[in-house]
Amino acid sequence: MKLVILDRDGVINHDSDQYIKSPEEWKPIPGSLAAIARLNQAGYRVVVASNQSGVGRGLFEADTLMAIHDKMNKALALVGGRIDAIFFCPHTNDDHCDCRKPKPGMLKEIAARFNADLAGVPAIGDSLRDLQAAVAVGAQPMLVLTGKGRKTVDDPAMPPETLVFPDLAAAAAHIAR
Repeated sequence: MKLVILDRDGVINHDSDQYIKSPEEWKPIPGSLAAIARLNQAGYRVVVASNQSGVGRGLFEADTLMAIHDKMNKALALVGGRIDAIFFCPHTNDDHCDCRKPKPGMLKEIAARFNADLAGVPAIGDSLRDLQAAVAVGAQPMLVLTGKGRKTVDDPAMPPETLVFPDLAAAAAHIAR
């Protein structure tokens, strides 16, 4: 099975330091939805792994998060794309869970649910924690320069094996060829 793991905020949609707290605030980055459709057409299953501490902080409820994901899925369907599963961590740093990136729990759960070895699987994010979680499970870390990516690319802790792309469309084109 061909699999790609994506972070959500800053990769698929515009990010906000105040969190994406409603479907109205969710706005796709230009080209990102078509990029997911391109991955689907190339035979990839696309899975989202996203830290969503706004739930744990009480900034929005889980049903609001589901409504945001529903908007994303409907927008994807309009361009012929789909996300096969969405995994999210609702916890804050203070919860010390195993699923919050940079810890690899969420990615390990993806591996278990899809009965997949994540060695070499593209894992695309915009933050250092996305890349660190990818490395922890043997996935191929890929950084996009959207969202927090422009800041992350200069971080000396960025894994040396990280591939860097301007955006999800460029990363998807690389993966799909």
